[in-house]
Amino acid sequence: MANGEKRHFIRLDSLHLLDYLVIDEEGRQTTYSMGRTLDVSENGLKLETTQPLAKGDTLLITVGLEDDLIDLTGNIKHCEEASGRYTTGIEFSDISDEGKRIFKKYTEAFKKHFG
Repeated sequence: MANGEKRHFIRLDSLHLLDYLVIDEEGRQTTYSMGRTLDVSENGLKLETTQPLAKGDTLLITVGLEDDLIDLTGNIKHCEEASGRYTTGIEFSDISDEGKRIFKKYTEAFKKHFG
């Protein structure tokens, strides 16, 4: 992976609103809020929020892709601040088979359209 690229899956530029609930490392529900995806792959997504998220916490996420709503769980891998916004890398830890199918369909359609 050239130029320090750490991702193992190709991500697609994508912008979708989502809501999330933060579960801290001790299992407590802490924050419920909204954000938007900046890009998405079959294995994870990049999330933009107005507040920082802590590496190691877990997110329960509901994201809309076209006409489908997907519930998934993801682990926060990193969070960086820029211009008052926070960009967070999320790796999926639990996603339904239906959710995987929808993400796969979405990424394949995107590749055909823009690839």
